[in-house]
Amino acid sequence: MRLTSLAAARWPHMLSTLSTGFARAFQAALPNHCALCGNLSQHAVCSPCARAAPRSGVRCPCCAEPLDGARQSSRCASCVALSPAFDATLTFADYAAPYDALAQALKFSAQLGLARWFAAQLAAQAAVARLAPDLVLAVPLSAHRLAYRGYNQAWEIARPLARHLNAASHATLLYRSQHTPPQTGLSDARQRRHNVRGAFAIAASPRARVLADAHVAVVDDVMTSGATLNEIARLLKQAGAARVTNLVALRTPPPSRAAHTAPPITL
Repeated sequence: MRLTSLAAARWPHMLSTLSTGFARAFQAALPNHCALCGNLSQHAVCSPCARAAPRSGVRCPCCAEPLDGARQSSRCASCVALSPAFDATLTFADYAAPYDALAQALKFSAQLGLARWFAAQLAAQAAVARLAPDLVLAVPLSAHRLAYRGYNQAWEIARPLARHLNAASHATLLYRSQHTPPQTGLSDARQRRHNVRGAFAIAASPRARVLADAHVAVVDDVMTSGATLNEIARLLKQAGAARVTNLVALRTPPPSRAAHTAPPITL
């Protein structure tokens, strides 16, 4: 009788484990189409496209701005002058063809499989850098924008990335307390900084204690001026974080470099 009760108690867990296993096997057996070339692929981006597309070059270790003819350890002039609140930034590639089309498809067309692909690429970058954060957070959306879109693309990247990094993650510890105009509509760096000033907050919860002396990784899909990430890093350090590293899928290149990139691929 006792064995029967024990088996009954474990049965829901066994069913859950089996269903998860079947789902993974089914996904592996059923190819999708590569988001770049359209050929059949078991991943969001097929291996040939992933190998052929450009990667990150030499970048400022603080903000990931591309550096020409400089050492990897050298900060760019902007970071030397402004000294951002964040300590480092890792990115997979420039926000340029072909990856800009993937970021747009994730953000505006709910192609969430691309978030897992970006997470895997960032995890590879983190492994090379030997990055080991204690906590992974995502740049939050306002309640208004989250309700309109239905998901936060940054969190969709952060969640699998945290598993890759074997780090804790929280979806609501950091939240957006003010609904502000999109940063994309502001071209001036000073306007961008003013736009997000005081726009974020940390939940009044015992979970906030995890920030004390922690190395926090903040995830976003695209980094442009860094104003949003700087404001978040400032807030996190006020709350006790010891180090803040940005993990951004794509980094907007400076205008001179962006002008020489190929046009985006239409999905």
